[in-house]
Amino acid sequence: MRELSEQEKVRREKLEKISEFCNPYPERYEVTHSLIEASKLDDGVVDVAVAGRIVFMRKMGKMSFLRLRDIDGDLQVSLKIDSLGEDVYDFFKSNVDLGDFIGVKGEIFTTQTGEKTLRALDFKFLGKALKPLPEKFHGLVDAEQCYRHRYVDLIMNEETRERFRIRMNFIKELRNYLYSLDYYEIETPILNNKASGAVARPFMSHHNALDMDVYLRIAPETYMKRAVVAGMPKVFEIGRCFRNEGMDGTHLQDFTMIEAYQAYFNYEDNMKLIQNMLQTIIQNIFGTLTITVGDKMIDMSGNWPKVSFRELILKYANIDIREYDTCEKLVARIIEDKIELDSDTPIENLGYGNLVDYLYKKVARPHIIEPIYLTEHPISLSPLARSNDENPSIVDRFQLVVNGAEIVNGYSELVDPKEQEKRLLEQSELKNNGDEEAMEMDYDYIGAMEYGMPPISGWGMGIDRIIQLITGSDNIRDVVMFPLMRPLTDEK
Repeated sequence: MRELSEQEKVRREKLEKISEFCNPYPERYEVTHSLIEASKLDDGVVDVAVAGRIVFMRKMGKMSFLRLRDIDGDLQVSLKIDSLGEDVYDFFKSNVDLGDFIGVKGEIFTTQTGEKTLRALDFKFLGKALKPLPEKFHGLVDAEQCYRHRYVDLIMNEETRERFRIRMNFIKELRNYLYSLDYYEIETPILNNKASGAVARPFMSHHNALDMDVYLRIAPETYMKRAVVAGMPKVFEIGRCFRNEGMDGTHLQDFTMIEAYQAYFNYEDNMKLIQNMLQTIIQNIFGTLTITVGDKMIDMSGNWPKVSFRELILKYANIDIREYDTCEKLVARIIEDKIELDSDTPIENLGYGNLVDYLYKKVARPHIIEPIYLTEHPISLSPLARSNDENPSIVDRFQLVVNGAEIVNGYSELVDPKEQEKRLLEQSELKNNGDEEAMEMDYDYIGAMEYGMPPISGWGMGIDRIIQLITGSDNIRDVVMFPLMRPLTDEK
């Protein structure tokens, strides 16, 4: 059993004393206002009941001040012996600690220092903290400890609370924007027979009841498009996706994303929608379209320019992918120029599209700061996208890139089942030849397409990635409330 600190022993002793006075873990408490609501009330409002965790306390002879906190804000509370009675006040002074939960009912007033305060006329104990909070002046500052103990991080650090308030507000604004355009929010399977929907390495599991191997979804795309086949012209889903790939400051293996699809749209329609949507949301949250990322100020206003893969790679690597238009040619040039790509798969085993993508990510993407739309993706990189009418070797696709990070990916969807079958067969061959990120054949999806699909354009956006951008966070785990961590060796 874990050895208790002296403070933990004292708190457990106090718990015994509290049990003699009242139930230390009551079933409910009737609140009339949240802490932030109460802090905005006029002086003289009575019968205000609030509850929260004590994060500051100054106990004195006949009067004490404390501060209650939740995710949205703090409220100062004053307790006086002549208002509560000697027994209740002595109980408070003797047994209540920082971190405990209490409920307080009373009257709002403003102190001489100008702080809105609730004068307690009634007090109820609501929950004992058996562990002490971190030292009040420093809080929790170690990044790994913040990830492992996010609940303490949120209690102690206003910067963390603000990040997650922004995240929650962003998702609310995102839903509201799409609801205003009459999109339907749907849910699609997380466990799939096929690793489909994107080009990525999947997680595998086993379904015991059906005795079959399954994949955790890479993306909900093929099921979202099945919904369009079913007669839903505008659909979206916000959910968890899983890609068994590298971890760094902008990538996690399990992450939250949104995908949305609209019938009768093309990719250029969605580029306009994305720009308007993000500008609307950012303006609503921050009151400005200029965001701060480290020491950079990024202007999200105006029309975002379109730039092709070819233009960027030519600019930053002096390689023309129209000239180096096969895997063999491009691999030879990459080796000749001593460019090291960040691929887990040997570059000789990559398909041409993946090879171009890794080259772009290495040489060009880190230089992109202001928002741009990356276009003209190679067809083998986009097996579910519609090929361009004028140049069939590329697809009608875009990626929104800001500050070296891909924020949104979208395209005009491939709706021809014959062409889709051909492309997935090519992907299967690449997979058999060692490209672990290539897609598998999915005849069930082909069967759905054969019932007929209208023109469709869809897009996906990593929620974690966009929140990391707009909050200027160094690491994507800073904006994930409970990121996966390697277990501690002494966890027992």
